[in-house]
Amino acid sequence: MDRGSTGRVQACLLGASLLLAGCGSAESRGDGPQSGDFQVRSLAKSDIGQVLEVHVREMRGHLEALMRKLYKRNPRELRKAPEATADGNVTRLLARSDNWRFPEVQDRTGVDAIHLSLAPEFTGDRVFAFVAGLASMVMAAYEYKTEFYVLDTVDAQNLYHSARNIEIAAWKLGHSVDGAGKPYLYSVSLQGEPENLSYERLFGKMIGLQDTMAVIIADRNNRTLRKVIQRMATAAFLPIL
Repeated sequence: MDRGSTGRVQACLLGASLLLAGCGSAESRGDGPQSGDFQVRSLAKSDIGQVLEVHVREMRGHLEALMRKLYKRNPRELRKAPEATADGNVTRLLARSDNWRFPEVQDRTGVDAIHLSLAPEFTGDRVFAFVAGLASMVMAAYEYKTEFYVLDTVDAQNLYHSARNIEIAAWKLGHSVDGAGKPYLYSVSLQGEPENLSYERLFGKMIGLQDTMAVIIADRNNRTLRKVIQRMATAAFLPIL
């Protein structure tokens, strides 16, 4: 068989496969799972899009774990929250993907909400404000998307900046204290307590995910990341544009 005949046969097989897939999709309409729809949607996603989706899922899972840990360490904050349980607050926050403004956080998002959560004058739920700020800042780096298709993209520099901002937020969480020297939010071990590295590991995972994704996107787009070196004690949050 010559190359032209082989090409025609392959084209026919591909067309038949797509036709069968379409029939399968039409027949699946009903009470059962829409498997055909899922397959069609998958065709519109690139490999890099699927990698982005995995990173977003992992980040949101780490943010949930952080929120639960902070509520467990700071149960007093739940008494200030509209929801009386950690589950309720986690659901209320992470059910969102594009609107992160909450009245109890004075409608602030991103680094503004993080600053507010550790401000002396703030009387609201510091756990909710801190994680809401962190989550909205991270999701801004992903263009507030949880699904990515062929034409979707994100900015590698924003991902890199978000990783540095997580580092700064983690440092501020462990070092921000009130006038009496007590932490606004308890997280890392205090003097005399058993060493607890779980927060460090959790923040490390989040930073690693963002840095890895930044490198992947920069390499794909043939761009060079602009690196930033700061001293944690005086570090300023970086913009997510």
